[in-house]
Amino acid sequence: MQASTERILTTHAGSIPRGEPLGSMLIEQEQGKPVDKAKLDELIDARVTHVLQKEAEAGIDSANDGEQGRVGFQTYIPQRMDGFGGVSKRPYGKEFIEFGQFTQRMLARIPKTSKVFDAPEAVGELKYRDTAAIDAEIARYKRLADPMKSRFREFFMNAPSPGIIATTMLNAYYKTPQDYLDAIAREMRVEYKRVVDAGFVLQIDAPDMAMERVLLYQDMSDQEFAKLVEQHVAALNKALDGLPPDRVRLHVCWGNWEGPHNYDVAMDVILPALYQAKVGALGLEFANPRRQHETAALRRHKLPDHMLLIPGVIDSKSNFVEHPEVVAQRIEAVVNAVGDRERVIAGVDCGFGTFVGWEWVTEDVVWAKLKTLRAGADLASARLWGRRQVA
Repeated sequence: MQASTERILTTHAGSIPRGEPLGSMLIEQEQGKPVDKAKLDELIDARVTHVLQKEAEAGIDSANDGEQGRVGFQTYIPQRMDGFGGVSKRPYGKEFIEFGQFTQRMLARIPKTSKVFDAPEAVGELKYRDTAAIDAEIARYKRLADPMKSRFREFFMNAPSPGIIATTMLNAYYKTPQDYLDAIAREMRVEYKRVVDAGFVLQIDAPDMAMERVLLYQDMSDQEFAKLVEQHVAALNKALDGLPPDRVRLHVCWGNWEGPHNYDVAMDVILPALYQAKVGALGLEFANPRRQHETAALRRHKLPDHMLLIPGVIDSKSNFVEHPEVVAQRIEAVVNAVGDRERVIAGVDCGFGTFVGWEWVTEDVVWAKLKTLRAGADLASARLWGRRQVA
């Protein structure tokens, strides 16, 4: 995994809006409706090419395929793994109940979306069917990225954590939550290893380690939730066993919706558990109004020496395009807390298109935000290295 040895490198969290007609076709596929496979593949190819080109134009160093072929960052898993059926009934967070007017407006903004709160549940023994889907996804990515290798430092590919699969697609089969977690970890190892063996950096997306404090585990105390995060990290470590940590980065977020977030768990509560993950980099939110103060938590809980940090310095939920100086100051605040400029890679709080239909930022604004990410990183680099930076 590349470090910021000469200047602050840039990346993002992965998902990018799919656009139309691809988004609608992915939803229809998720619903089990017949879709034109050749047309779907054609659209995904075109969108991945588009995303890679726009990332290059924006100056992104560590790029990905925008998850263009996936209906959701974790809800695509039942398309590849046996054992799911029915419908999960996930609880709504306290803020959705407390702020009824907000919730009504939020739902009106996303009238057509993929399965988020009504994903399938585990109804039988989990079994990763075969590697055909992930192999095809990797092959497409490599084929389309290969002509653009010179424009990026590295490529990463996303996969969901065992914990977010368990908390999105609830357990209606296994005797205990631990049994369910272990089964997911065992089966997801297939996908994790495939990604690393293909030469990509693997990004594990794990909002279960922060967001679920206000959803599935909203009745827990902070201490109880911290123990649960340790359990989820341990399951992830089982799935990653034998994979080189410096080829894996862990992304943790507090939920990618534009809302109050007034019940979010503090970073102080979860950092000690997150540091137990066998990964080479940790991605956390620092850009949105509920997380901008959390550099203080980094001072109290120092980043392990072997880890890089990917701070979100761009808000993924607001259509404000941050000023480059704002981005630079956010980067510098994190570098000061970490104490090492080379271990900081500028990123985005979360994905811009975590589910089809669940987009808060329009795609044209996404690319403007990524350009200002590069501009802000250059400003910070000039000050941190004491010289003019050339991208």
